[in-house]
Amino acid sequence: MKKNDLLTPEGTRDLLFDESVARRIVEDKLQKLFKSYGYSEVITPGLEFYDVFMLKSRYYAQESMYKLSDGKGRLMVIRPDSTMPIARLSATRLKDEIFPLKLFYNQNIFRINPKDSGRDDEITQSGVEIIGGDSKKSDMEILNLATEALTVLETEDFRFEIGDSALFKTLIAKVTKDEEETETIREFIENKNLPELKLTLENYGDNDDVRALYNLPKLFGGEEVFKKAEKIFKDEKTFEVLEDIKQAYEYLCQLGFKNKVTLDLGLVNKTNYYTGLLFRGYTEGYGMPVLSGGRYDALMSDFGSSHAATGFAVNVNAVANALLRKNHAPLIKPAEVLVYAEKDAAAQGFAHCRELISKGINAENALQDTFEEALGYAGKKGIAAVEKVDAFGNVEKIKV
Repeated sequence: MKKNDLLTPEGTRDLLFDESVARRIVEDKLQKLFKSYGYSEVITPGLEFYDVFMLKSRYYAQESMYKLSDGKGRLMVIRPDSTMPIARLSATRLKDEIFPLKLFYNQNIFRINPKDSGRDDEITQSGVEIIGGDSKKSDMEILNLATEALTVLETEDFRFEIGDSALFKTLIAKVTKDEEETETIREFIENKNLPELKLTLENYGDNDDVRALYNLPKLFGGEEVFKKAEKIFKDEKTFEVLEDIKQAYEYLCQLGFKNKVTLDLGLVNKTNYYTGLLFRGYTEGYGMPVLSGGRYDALMSDFGSSHAATGFAVNVNAVANALLRKNHAPLIKPAEVLVYAEKDAAAQGFAHCRELISKGINAENALQDTFEEALGYAGKKGIAAVEKVDAFGNVEKIKV
């Protein structure tokens, strides 16, 4: 007996009418923005070899990927991320192109999320990547483009968080080399779970690096964070990273976003290919980031490329849902005219539809058997007028 033939899998859903329109609005605005800045579109396969996502640093947990095998028995995954395939593409088919590469994409990713997490397993992402070029200038361009993306999407209430993954990686490398322990500490810092973080770090003694790790989640707020951090960090490397964050913060302030930017030195991404600047964008009414990105130089080296790289992705699902909440009026408008063709006048009816459409008038062809049924349909759909066409091409207009 069939049990699931009328259902969609967990983490997925059908998109109806206004939901579909909202998605397309978001995608179209982002595509127009990215093209205007000289970015070229790429599309990577929906299926990738498992090995692409299991490089030196084990970037993705096995349990988070949808897996299957190809006709030769090789392990495949349904794309869980767009950045890694684009890094592969840049290091192979695009290696002889003129660098820096400025690329954008709009495609779906698939990730297995915990049950009842409220997260979609299928997410549409629109994003950009800069491969090669000066790292500082690339970071500034990506930050500018990220703020513009949130602006053109009319998320005027957005806020921005910036940090740097190098802070956590520099400190944790001095405390433990164990991957599981590192991930546990990372999760506590990301979630700002200070009690659990303190209990865990007690196992590593009391020194400058352990104290700095414990204080990372507390270093959150405005520019006063820099003074607090200068009292906590002790080695030269962390001060260099702090200076990088300060430059990014000052740049965003110069762009006019001081009131929208928050410093978060405890910003540590589960996607651990990031090596430098990290940032996230939020909008009111949605608790998770609608935009995230950063620098990922080490990922390129894993694919045999010496180029630096940075980028970000917009969660189209989340932004489209925010757009629907903001706009109470329906996004789909009914046709302006319903064209009803009398018996043996189908060709004349379609010709009249084409004529109206050529004049910029949205016209729908009536499929009802009788004129009375067509009138009733128009009333229910909110169509303002019905135009009846006979076999001689004569047109009679009736307001609904």
